[in-house]
Amino acid sequence: MSATRNGHADAADNGDSVPAPISKRFADIPSAIDIPVQGDQEDEAVEIDLEDLVDDPTELCTLFENEQAARTYWMTVSLAYAKQKKIDHAIEMLNRGGNAMQDNNPKEKLSIISCLCWMYLWKSREAPRVLPENDTQSEAKTKDYYLQLATSSLNDASRINPAFPPLFLARGVLQLLKASLQTPSKNPGVGREGDRAGHEKDKTDLLKSALKAFDQASKVSQGKNMLASLGRARALFGLGNYKDSLEVYQSVLKKMPDLVDPDPRIGIGCCLWQLRYKDDAKQAWERSLEINPESKTANILLGLYYLDASSRVPTNGPEFIRLYKKAMNEYTQKSFKVDKNQPLTCATFANYFLSTKNLPYVDSLANKAIQFTDVNAIASDGWYLLARKEHYSGNYDIAADYYRRADEARGGLDRGYLPAKFGVAQLSVLNNDLGEAKLRLEKIIQSASKNERNYEAMILLGTLYAEEVFANQYASPKEDKSAEMRKAIDYLEHARTAWKDPKKNLSPDSAILLNLARLYEGDHPEKALECLLQVEQLELDQIPASEHPTDVEDESALRNALRKNLPPQLLNNIGCFYSQAEKHDLASQMFEAALSSCMRISEKGEDEDTDSLVTTISFNLGRSYESQGLTDEAVDVYEKLLVRHDNYIDAKARLAYIKLRKNPNKEGPDAVAHLQQENSSDLEVRALYGWYLGRVSSRKRSGNVNEDPELRHYKHTLQHHDKHDRYALIGMGNLYMMAAREMRRDTEQEKIKRSSGYTRAVEFFDKALQLDPKNAHAAQGIAIALVEDRKDYKAALPIFLKVRETIKDPNVYINIGHIYAELRQFSKAIENYEIALSKEGKQDDAGILACLGRTWLNRGRHERNLDAYKNALHFAREALRVSPDQIHFKFNVAFVQVQQVQYITNVPETQRTLAQLEEASEGLEAAIIALDEIATHPNPPYPKTDLEQRANMARNTQRKQLARQIEKQKEYEEKNKEKLAAALEQRQAEMKRREEERQKALDQERERQDKIRKEREEIAAHDRELAEQREKEEQERMQADMTTDSETGARVSRKAKNKARGKAKPKSRSRKKQEADDDDDESEEERQPKKKRKLASKKESNTKYKSAEIVVDSSDDDDVLDRADQAIENHRSPASDADDASRADDNENRMDVDNTAGQDDDDDEEVTATRATRNARRGRVLDDSDEDENEAGGSAEVEGDDGSGAGAADTSMADAADDDEEE
Repeated sequence: MSATRNGHADAADNGDSVPAPISKRFADIPSAIDIPVQGDQEDEAVEIDLEDLVDDPTELCTLFENEQAARTYWMTVSLAYAKQKKIDHAIEMLNRGGNAMQDNNPKEKLSIISCLCWMYLWKSREAPRVLPENDTQSEAKTKDYYLQLATSSLNDASRINPAFPPLFLARGVLQLLKASLQTPSKNPGVGREGDRAGHEKDKTDLLKSALKAFDQASKVSQGKNMLASLGRARALFGLGNYKDSLEVYQSVLKKMPDLVDPDPRIGIGCCLWQLRYKDDAKQAWERSLEINPESKTANILLGLYYLDASSRVPTNGPEFIRLYKKAMNEYTQKSFKVDKNQPLTCATFANYFLSTKNLPYVDSLANKAIQFTDVNAIASDGWYLLARKEHYSGNYDIAADYYRRADEARGGLDRGYLPAKFGVAQLSVLNNDLGEAKLRLEKIIQSASKNERNYEAMILLGTLYAEEVFANQYASPKEDKSAEMRKAIDYLEHARTAWKDPKKNLSPDSAILLNLARLYEGDHPEKALECLLQVEQLELDQIPASEHPTDVEDESALRNALRKNLPPQLLNNIGCFYSQAEKHDLASQMFEAALSSCMRISEKGEDEDTDSLVTTISFNLGRSYESQGLTDEAVDVYEKLLVRHDNYIDAKARLAYIKLRKNPNKEGPDAVAHLQQENSSDLEVRALYGWYLGRVSSRKRSGNVNEDPELRHYKHTLQHHDKHDRYALIGMGNLYMMAAREMRRDTEQEKIKRSSGYTRAVEFFDKALQLDPKNAHAAQGIAIALVEDRKDYKAALPIFLKVRETIKDPNVYINIGHIYAELRQFSKAIENYEIALSKEGKQDDAGILACLGRTWLNRGRHERNLDAYKNALHFAREALRVSPDQIHFKFNVAFVQVQQVQYITNVPETQRTLAQLEEASEGLEAAIIALDEIATHPNPPYPKTDLEQRANMARNTQRKQLARQIEKQKEYEEKNKEKLAAALEQRQAEMKRREEERQKALDQERERQDKIRKEREEIAAHDRELAEQREKEEQERMQADMTTDSETGARVSRKAKNKARGKAKPKSRSRKKQEADDDDDESEEERQPKKKRKLASKKESNTKYKSAEIVVDSSDDDDVLDRADQAIENHRSPASDADDASRADDNENRMDVDNTAGQDDDDDEEVTATRATRNARRGRVLDDSDEDENEAGGSAEVEGDDGSGAGAADTSMADAADDDEEE
């Protein structure tokens, strides 16, 4: 039944207005009553005006006692007092009347005792739940006191006549009121868990007893007692059975639509609210208010509805203001005017005054809510409001006690009241008991379901973990806070994700984003930048339209213009992250906007230190200009900084560095030396001077590292300025490692000395890492030492892969390439070399080109691939082109040409061509000439005799071998010329045919897929039409079956109405069958109403019918469709297929990656265990030149931190042959 039609009758159909129902409570109490008295005349009586009774009923009681008035007179007068809300006088009348009838028949006294019980129940509803604190002299009685009196009266009446019908109803109401007063603190149990369990059990037992009593009252009245039905609905509501409770309330309204006191519409709305039909609940309450505009309950419930609606819209929008004003001004205020002690209204107003910080009103209203309510949830709200009030006032101990009471009023422990639990956690934070706070917040988060996360608790807990991480950054020694960082990011990101869900109605919070940015700063700077950009957008959105410039239309220009209104710290941080990401143009824009913001703050005269901000931001702007190559602009910025602060050493250091780069001979060195003399104690200046000494002395280093001026400078820094200076420690480690690299290693003693040099270098690197565990340069130094000293490539590789993420230097990729080359993972080595070659300033780096040539040569020898030899020769020639004066590059070209001849002579005729042999022959002749020239060079890369021997072997042995192979190849190709041409032509034709068939199949598959898609769309459209038609027909049929109920005026089903009438006169049938049918009906009703069940079954059958229309029966057809979908989605060009085939071939020839290198982000190259075993069993194939391969030795050295290792790396190709002997 719709709530909007509740209370209407059929008379409304003819257009006549129906008067609103009125309350029938005390309707049978007359306005006056005549009391017979003893006198001269028999009909003498005293008239009593029941509408204007005296305030003291003592005289009336004396009169009734003297005249021995009948029971009805006592009860009528007491009910008249009750009608005027003078319950105490009514109770006094009933007590005096009961005492006056002590000698009469006990049954005469029964009605008075029963009425007295109801008066006590009434007083219990109006009495306070608890007495005010510190009010020991008050004569006020509590609810529990009156319930005990009601219980005593009920027991007295039951002893007279336990079957007296009004007693059933009274007993049910008594049990309801007792159940509402059940609190966890008053129940026995083992510990607090047992306390709560006992409370739940006792409350449930009381509600079930009340339900039984109401059922008895209804049975006695043959279902006509509507108050018993309302009591049953209330008991079901208390048990959480909202659906059945709603049905009972609706049945009461059907049978008695003019019932307004009590109003079943209030109960209907409450049930609908609990069932999540909030709009329907509002309609029920509005109808109740329409009937009774002075209903305090309907007013406050509608106020709560609009408060709930306001919580689902943004608080800064006009809709929130409209809903909130309507809730408070129109409904809550009216309810408060009707009854200032209404607990729910008091709690609502107290919450309003708490939001406005009007704390005295909060105290009085919250205490009223606690004292007069008989609902635990409202008492919990009252305690919570008092706790918040004390929390704001700084009375943390009192607030903690009130929070505890609020939590326990709702069950405590795992249930309880989450805002109260959250308040206790906040108090723990304020008391600096962070461990307790985190424990409580963790419990709150764990107790919440996945769909109803407590985001406030997540935000606070994430912030606590974040602050713990931030504090550890400045602690000494530092602890491992990686787990705390993960938790902080996880909780804060959950809250950030929730902002995107409009249903959660959560507003973005800049504080969360700033904390996330700080957490991401070290490991994920790109995510930190994303958070700061989101903060920037939030700040821009808050700028009012009145401050927008009117002459700017371009969006980017408008954004730049508005940035001056943002905090300069935010803009500076964004610029720093842009600079770190090498987006220097964007960084410069941010720094310039930050300076504009500082100027705006200075002009407004705001109390903020802008001088330090301007200094820092200006320096960052200068560094950004430097990175963009705008040296003059950077110099201008630094000079202006020195005008403001002439002792700003960082600016002086940058100017000296710029002069050194521009004038490395005179002015630059003088500026650096002068800076060092003036600021010899500044560590940054000393670091710059040490770097300068390293560049000056790099060409004239002596054999004794201890005499190196750069090392002595670093040692002086550590001894006299700061023994923990990381730059000096790493610098000394680099110098010791470079010295060890240059040491001889012919004898065992020399090897030990060299190893001790590396050990000394590692000690310095390790000390730097102890001071800064994330120092990438120190980690790289250790990795280089591991490779050069111990050849421990597997241990060094993970370090380099980590360092690669931090150090933006091509040398890191070169070092990784060296390691992959030594591990025989040639494709990854080549990939890293090419990345290094693509970096700025390295496009024509001869060292990298030589390393690429060497790696391609090793790959060709390893994979027996002629194309790899050609690539090796290409990069060797490129290196020689870049550095034609380097004689060892010329040797590399000749060496590759000789190796190519050696390989091609052993290739079968079927796998080579005459053109390739002739090309190799030309290369061999060039190599012979080059080797002769290299042997006559003043500084040959190898001994002259070795070079001459290689030239003679190429001239004599290899030239003859190659000539024989050319003759064989000519004979082979001449003999099989026609076959080769035919095979080539057939192969090309076959490839063309396959490509045409493949393209045709793809076209057919595409056409078929389009056809299937169109058919499915047509079927779906037809299906929708059928569904709409069926739905329309069903609605028309249902509308035709509807009729107007003569009692309630509601629209009901004609069949349901007939069936209800039929139940009044059931057909005679066997009792057994009738009981079975009744059981079936009851079980079906428990699952779902019968009417809905029929509709559901029809809908279900329709769904099956529709599904059968569009789903193909054959599973084979489904597979074909799936294959067609996949074929269309995976459609590629022939070129891409060829690439795939080549990749597959590469995968077959790749080596397995060592497990320790699993941290690499690149694609792993894997080989199955079967292939690895097969390769191991194949053994090693030796060729003629193996005996000559030991003539060239050495391995590629790893690049140093400062890049000085690039020149020292051995880029010779000669040792490429040695790699094959190690297989």
